Amino acid sequence: MTMPDVAREAGVSAMTVSYTFNRPERVAEATRQRVLEAAERLGYSGPHPGARSLRRGRTSTLGVVLGEHLTYAFDDPQATQFLAGISTVCVEHELGLTLIPITGGPQDATRVREAAVDAVVLWTTADDDPVLDAVIRRGLPAVVHGGPARRGIGLVAIDDRAAARAVGAAAFTAARAPAVLSFPLDRARQPAVLYGATPDAAPFSVTRRRLQGYADAAADLALDWARIPVVVLTRNDRAEAEAAALRLLQDGRTGVDAIAAMSDELALGVLEAAQHLGITVPEQLAVTGWDDGAAAASAGLTTIAQSLREQGELCARSVIEPATATTRASASWQLRTRRSTRGQPATRARPG
Repeated sequence: MTMPDVAREAGVSAMTVSYTFNRPERVAEATRQRVLEAAERLGYSGPHPGARSLRRGRTSTLGVVLGEHLTYAFDDPQATQFLAGISTVCVEHELGLTLIPITGGPQDATRVREAAVDAVVLWTTADDDPVLDAVIRRGLPAVVHGGPARRGIGLVAIDDRAAARAVGAAAFTAARAPAVLSFPLDRARQPAVLYGATPDAAPFSVTRRRLQGYADAAADLALDWARIPVVVLTRNDRAEAEAAALRLLQDGRTGVDAIAAMSDELALGVLEAAQHLGITVPEQLAVTGWDDGAAAASAGLTTIAQSLREQGELCARSVIEPATATTRASASWQLRTRRSTRGQPATRARPG
């Protein structure tokens, strides 16, 4: 059934049928009811959403590319907070939200190019991710959270290097053999244990800047970065972090007595490994995290406090509200010193 069929059945013009479904305030109540009854008799449910979007030139939908498998949006607490911030803005503007799944395969760029969305928010990704080029070619309003910085795409991020330097100092103070628990270095996501890791070589910009900050903290404390193991994980996963920490702490050659982890989830895995091995925190092992999620305070975790929800809102507003659009927005962060570290370095903060 089509719109003209309904018009003939109801004895009205096709324009009246269109107004009934798309702009009902312009149709008299009695006429509107006659059209709806005719549509119901014919089994006509209204204009196809795709056709309506083509006529309007917009979909009223914001697309989010997480740069991870789709389950990450529901498994990772910080990703969930980030999406909650985006959703808040979508609700204000009566917009839909589409999660665009990324698998790491060759179809990712095509999936992004074909997504029916009006603007795009990207979760942090690698410098060489083809999805970035796909977004730029579409010419839609777009912003990336965390990085990398690319011309044609806005950026919302904290100063990861400065924050890592601050939390690294908290982790490494009074330590003889510190270590780092790292996010993946590149899109291959290969696990590794690296000594003398070269921070500048990491294609993932957030990982790169945090490694640079940890290296800065080591230099400030006269620690040899080349002797500090960087344990690279495949994802932000507590169980994987616990297993990696068990291996690291049971290796008698390392004598690790401090671990700076790139997220609270990873740090909580380290704390569980330490408890399993009977290692006291912070006397025998100092631990730091990143994000200051809900579990960090109860665990007494020294960490970098940042609001992923706030950053999600900033990202969404930068592409939805033209008046607030900016090519770069700096979010706030603060070092929260708690009982998981030995020293008491000066609290540092970066206002947004």
